[in-house]
Amino acid sequence: MGTWRRRVSKYLVLILSLMVGFTLLYHYGMIYFEGDRSQTIFESIHMIVQTFTTTGYGNDGPWTTPLMLIFVSVIDIAGVALIFIALPVLIVPWFEEALSVTVPTAIESAVDDHVIICGYTPRIETLIAELTSWGLEYVIIEPDRELATTLYEGDHSVIHADPESIEAFSAARVRSARAVVTDTSDAVDVSIVLTAKEAADGVRVISVVDEPERETYHRLAGADEVLSPRELLGESLATKVTTGVSTNLDDAVDLDEAFDIVELPIQQHSELIGRTLAESTIRERVGVNVIGAWYHGEFETPPAPSTVLRRGTILLLAGRHDQLEQLKELTLSDVRRHERGKTVVVGYDEVGESAVSALAGAGLPYTTIDTEDKPGVDVVGDATDPDVLTGADVDDAQSVILALPDDTVAQYVTLVIRDLDPSVEVIARAEESEAMAKMYRAGAEYVLSLGTVTGRMLASTILEDEEVVSLDTQVEIIRTSAPRLAGYTLADANVRTRTGCTVVAVERNDAVITTLPPDFRIQAGDTLIIAGTDEDTNRFTELLST
Repeated sequence: MGTWRRRVSKYLVLILSLMVGFTLLYHYGMIYFEGDRSQTIFESIHMIVQTFTTTGYGNDGPWTTPLMLIFVSVIDIAGVALIFIALPVLIVPWFEEALSVTVPTAIESAVDDHVIICGYTPRIETLIAELTSWGLEYVIIEPDRELATTLYEGDHSVIHADPESIEAFSAARVRSARAVVTDTSDAVDVSIVLTAKEAADGVRVISVVDEPERETYHRLAGADEVLSPRELLGESLATKVTTGVSTNLDDAVDLDEAFDIVELPIQQHSELIGRTLAESTIRERVGVNVIGAWYHGEFETPPAPSTVLRRGTILLLAGRHDQLEQLKELTLSDVRRHERGKTVVVGYDEVGESAVSALAGAGLPYTTIDTEDKPGVDVVGDATDPDVLTGADVDDAQSVILALPDDTVAQYVTLVIRDLDPSVEVIARAEESEAMAKMYRAGAEYVLSLGTVTGRMLASTILEDEEVVSLDTQVEIIRTSAPRLAGYTLADANVRTRTGCTVVAVERNDAVITTLPPDFRIQAGDTLIIAGTDEDTNRFTELLST
């Protein structure tokens, strides 16, 4: 209300000044021009008030002298003008403020063991979903009033305060919090870490770093955990390049020495293309289990036997390491099985640099494109320009990694690449999870979201009862307990129908059980390894784990 009150004060000063001035001028005008020496100052005040409020002129009119007529006309215009000024400057803002949502500046009820999130970004949504599924309270400290209002109206727990102030952490009850999470920018994050530790030295602080080399400063500031999702994302995008970066399935999720879970994309010209899942006889030929499949951003588990396998279909598979190696040969293109072609990396920020480092480590040729001329960039230019992509020989490349931080630009570049070379493999970064479906429609074979990776890393660090074992895959694979399922068989539990998840394996007495028939009975103390989308695993947690 501070701004509105200042406006009211200025407006009142203006009105009073005009009324006093007009009253004195009118009073002496009536005496000297109209010759009415009986006019009192109070009658003049009354006249001005009547004029300003448009209620009339009392008994003073009509006036006989031109100067008084002109003067009264000026008073009339001034009164009406003040009314019109009051509407936009005072009345409308007053109603807006009176009717607007008031965002709390402190936690309104007693909470304990909650997570404090400093500053809101779309990357935080995955973490919030994980916390909600486990029934953990959280509060967002958001300095931007408009964004805080939007979050508050969206039923988020939020307070409007500056996360770089001790008062904000006191208002968020930091001393009783489970953890503090900050993911804004490196410099601001360091300031927030220092503030949080000053407010409560014992609180656990988790910081997300943009540039890995700055991790040292976050730790010096007092951060207990420093996560680098951009680095992991870049490495993961590189391992998805199917020209040979991961010839030994290094990106598989290892459950034990003999059993892995892996995502394998079906490439152009693979012998599996055009066949149904039943006709592919994958299980009969190599012995692996098909847990699910991604079809242009839509996950299906279990995939129907009649599902036709096409280029870009991504299979989620479970089996022994040697079995998965055999199946990888089936998914590879005959052309690409023996060639190690060039990869074009578009975007050379932290994600792009990490991807290039992984490609270099695998001994693969690459070309980099970025709008800025800096060390490591081979082609300088805007990738939305077909000539720039042609200058980087995209039409001769086997794979393109899009490491662009702008989802809209990345979608556009994908379409340009598809127009230049429909056969090139496009592996893309998405800043927000919601953009993944658009990237697939644009023509990308594999898309991984920074928001998903960041949220999973944070959730895996904060949560004690859940371990995320697939930070950088489209499907989330978690290791968790499910006490509500103890005593039930898998058929009776009906996990897949109720949650959309698949029970991949069960850990019991330090052994991993991967053969799970429908009559397999879950025992108290079992740890389940389940696979599904982030939404599905959260549903599993809400229904069966908590």
